[in-house]
Amino acid sequence: MNEDIRIHSWPCSYYLDTNKQWVSGRLSLTPVAIKFTADKTGELLVNFHLSSISEIKKESSNLIFSSLTILEKNTKHWFSSLQPSRNVVFNILEHFWREQLLSSQGEGAEAAALQSTKGKELTGLLTGSQKRLEDTAKVLHYQGEQFDNIMRGLNKIEGDMDVADRLLTELESPSWWPFSSKLWKAPLETKPKETATVSDSKNQEGIIIRIPVIITHRTDSNVKPGKLTLFASGLEISDCNSQVIHRFESKDVDDIRVHTPYEISIRQRFIGKPDTSYRLLSAKMPEAIPILEMQFSKKIQFLEDALGFVGARKSPQVDLGTSIWQAATGLLGGVVQPSSPVGSREGMDNDQVQLQEQEKVSQEEAKELKQV
Repeated sequence: MNEDIRIHSWPCSYYLDTNKQWVSGRLSLTPVAIKFTADKTGELLVNFHLSSISEIKKESSNLIFSSLTILEKNTKHWFSSLQPSRNVVFNILEHFWREQLLSSQGEGAEAAALQSTKGKELTGLLTGSQKRLEDTAKVLHYQGEQFDNIMRGLNKIEGDMDVADRLLTELESPSWWPFSSKLWKAPLETKPKETATVSDSKNQEGIIIRIPVIITHRTDSNVKPGKLTLFASGLEISDCNSQVIHRFESKDVDDIRVHTPYEISIRQRFIGKPDTSYRLLSAKMPEAIPILEMQFSKKIQFLEDALGFVGARKSPQVDLGTSIWQAATGLLGGVVQPSSPVGSREGMDNDQVQLQEQEKVSQEEAKELKQV
């Protein structure tokens, strides 16, 4: 993934120790680094990696002005006049700093294990069949893009029709009509509310993924940390104390917009009252986006800054030297049924037969090479 993606930027002031003065500019956050650029000169005054940070604290400069300090190795950086507020910047920086430290430790252990156990096997298997798989992957990737474009258009049309149908049903029986059918159905609507507490315990069994997030409700400038939990029947947003803020059933979600690989917004539309909208930011969001795309393929929309993330996930050239078999298998499954998360039984059988034949060929070629 591109490390130069700017996740967020805030106008603020930075204390330049060499000149003993405050410099106005913008504090920027990328997936791996923190940067500060001066407004007047455009000079990059601060640029360091998230893993080099030792501490992030809220302090006061001159005992009056609220500031944010970042201890990087043995250097202490002071930032003040943060907009929209110091708490917003602190929560987001602390979230990405913590996730960066956790991910760097896990990646190092996994890389060492893969290098020691799978290196020789992959070298022997890919000598005879790498070129053919590259050509096949290019052709399948081009065909898969065509299928994806067609299915994306069809899913968008079907999703819009579902939203329009739900809104029309609300218009058919307005709340002010005295003979509305809602009056007769009022007792029935109380049953799901009574059983809501019972269903909460059952949802624990159907959890797909749970990630920490920074939550923004509607267009409010105030943010707070929390959690996003994906179920088979919908999704749930809760705070740090595991108190549910809002739960979306699958039918309640009208659209999901992917602004960046790390930020999404979820909305439910209403007639006669404001929409329910939440904006979520998380360093673990790239793990949840493929699941959201699978569950809400008719309602998810990737904006301009997130299109590169989709292309990087679906490109057959990613990690070709280490996982060419997995890339080719994924592309074959996407061409057979690009809209379903799991291919049909017949498609899986055909793919397995083709892969077994290719594996036999590669083993025979390896034996010939050993004999020579």
